[in-house]
Parts: sequence; C-alpha cells; structure tokens
Amino acid sequence: MAQARKSSSRKPTLRMVSSPEFIYQLRVELLGLRPAIWRQILVRGSVELSRLHVILLMTMGWDGGHVHEYVIGDKNYGEVDPLFRPDVPDDPPVLDEAKATLAVALGDRKLFTYIYDFGDNWQHRVKVEKILPPDSDLRSPICLAGRNACPPEDVGGGPGYIEFLEAITDPSHEDHEQLLEWCGGSFDPDAFDLAAVNERLSEFEF
Repeated sequence: MAQARKSSSRKPTLRMVSSPEFIYQLRVELLGLRPAIWRQILVRGSVELSRLHVILLMTMGWDGGHVHEYVIGDKNYGEVDPLFRPDVPDDPPVLDEAKATLAVALGDRKLFTYIYDFGDNWQHRVKVEKILPPDSDLRSPICLAGRNACPPEDVGGGPGYIEFLEAITDPSHEDHEQLLEWCGGSFDPDAFDLAAVNERLSEFEF
C-alpha cells in the first residue's frame, strides 16, 4: 500500500523582485580623474535607457551631440540608427537603448558603464546604491548631491583635461591665454551647483 506523501512544513523562499516603477538611487562617477567628479541621482526604474542618457547629460553637465553607449553585463546598448553612428562598427552588437528600461537592462546587477563621446572616451561608472519603493510624486529626476565641475566638451579626455587645468592656472604656460579664451574666460574645476542641476532636471518628465 502506497504511503501518502508527507507535506513539507518548509515555506517557499520569497524573493523581492524590483518593479520597474521602483526608484533607483544611482551614483555616477567620471572615471580616471582625481578629485572625483560625481553625482548622486534618483530616477525611476521604468525610464528607457535612451531617456536616461538625457538625464545623465543634464546631471553631469555635458552638452550632448556625441555618440554614447552603455555597457551592462555582456550587453551594449546605444542608438542603433546609422545616422547617429555612421563610423562606428557594431562589434559587439549594439542593442536599441530605446527598447530597454533601466530596471530590465540591469536585472539584479548593481554596476554598469556609461560612455560618452567616443573621441574623448568619457567613461562613467554608475552604481545602484539603493532601490526605493515606488513614489508617484517623483515626476522628474532629482540630483541629491555631487562634487566638482564637468570637464569642457572636446577637451581631449582625461589627459587633455589635466593639461587644460595646468595651462589655465599657470599664466606662464604657452597655451594659457588661448585656452582661457577657448573656455570662455574662466573655468572653476571645483564648481558644482546643485540647484542649477535640479532646475535643468525639472524640465524632464517621467
């Protein structure tokens, strides 16, 4: 006579699955420079990577207009329209950033890389610091904190930025006057205006 199967008293393990509407607290840091240039922001997990690109530009202080790309795990995301990537071979293949949200692209990962301007090769390390409950009042991204100014566009990447700072702070440098004129007369590498960043971000709506 077959014995009845004993019922297990063990309860199933519950896993918290991040909803796309959860709020992601991100720390964005420009790699290769000291002192660090970083920002801390809140965004919705449901934001498409194509729109997160705009948020990152506004938050860091970039003007835009250069090719960008995300590296998330073993996948690359970016603009797939050849008009935007005319000279960039898709190797590895680039997935359409407009079809992927932050939450879905990340999964359970906590780190990814955002690359802006393939010429200057500005690499940003983006870390998920917290995943917070959904908040219907968060209608625009919010910058919580940050330090130091975004480098000027087309300055030549990290090495070029270091040379730029050396030149504008040394009146005897042969390029002092030329680079001061190029950057508009002055540049403060320590500058960071939280209110101004959030004013820009207020123009963006989830």
